[in-house]
Amino acid sequence: MTHFIIRFFDFLMAFFGLLVTFPILLIVTLIGYFDTGSPIFIQERVGKNKKPFKLIKFRTMSVDTQSVASHLASTTSITKLGSFLRKSKLDELPQLINVLKGEMSFVGPRPNLFNQDELITERSERGVYNVLPGITGLAQVNNIDMSTPELLAKKDQEMIESLTVQLYFRYIFLTVTGSGTGDAIK
Repeated sequence: MTHFIIRFFDFLMAFFGLLVTFPILLIVTLIGYFDTGSPIFIQERVGKNKKPFKLIKFRTMSVDTQSVASHLASTTSITKLGSFLRKSKLDELPQLINVLKGEMSFVGPRPNLFNQDELITERSERGVYNVLPGITGLAQVNNIDMSTPELLAKKDQEMIESLTVQLYFRYIFLTVTGSGTGDAIK
């Protein structure tokens, strides 16, 4: 039952979130054209049941940046606009489309790349791929990123096993008010 309530809130908040933030999405897209020439970043990620889906974000790194986990990317790849978008978490706004489509939830394990073998193994052993990936979650508000695969998978499992509607809104609130730094770039 909790799953259906959360999916209802996901859909409702993503729909209204896209309506309300449309002007911001438009402005960032236009500015992004001047920053990188390609403001939208689409990347294949591991979804529920390990099915691939296309994650949509605002581009924060130069176009020629290698496709690796954020913690493996160089800080020199981040553009000036990208730095602002990451700090303000505005780079995540286009993921509302993924939530609306049912590929993601607001709360769930952050979707990883298919080349993150150690993380995929750890998450598979803990049933993390049985749920939709999310924009935020327990690991994110506790500053645990993909650079520590075992710890991340354990925290993801803990979140999945204990998730309630109240915790769902708590993780969203903590993220919106600035808890967690997201996936760090070393």
